[in-house]
Amino acid sequence: MKQKIVIQLSMSCDKSRSKALTLAAKAAGVTSMGITGDARDQLEVVGDGVDPVCLVCCLRKKLGHAQIVKVEEVKKPEEKKKDEPKPALAVPAYPPPYYFYPPSYYHHQYQAPHMLVCEEQPGNCRTM
Repeated sequence: MKQKIVIQLSMSCDKSRSKALTLAAKAAGVTSMGITGDARDQLEVVGDGVDPVCLVCCLRKKLGHAQIVKVEEVKKPEEKKKDEPKPALAVPAYPPPYYFYPPSYYHHQYQAPHMLVCEEQPGNCRTM
């Protein structure tokens, strides 16, 4: 179940906001987070299976004051279903003609065997 958690924090500077975002990013199941609110003192976390109590405890240890403002389920926007006529499938009137290719032949050119020359009488040289 995807849920949206809004946490009120005591953030006075950009360093504490950065630390809060870092801690939220390390939590299991978080998909997105951001700083919201008029005074930029709220942390908005969206994720699947995020434990809000555990997240607030971690933020309290590192930043000080943290309080859960709102936890709500994020619903997927439903697609508008209109009665659109489905297009008819185009059926060809005749099947495409079959093409017959002549069989391919491999013409092997005849090569005469190699001629070997053998000497019947050995020469005078005995080292060969």
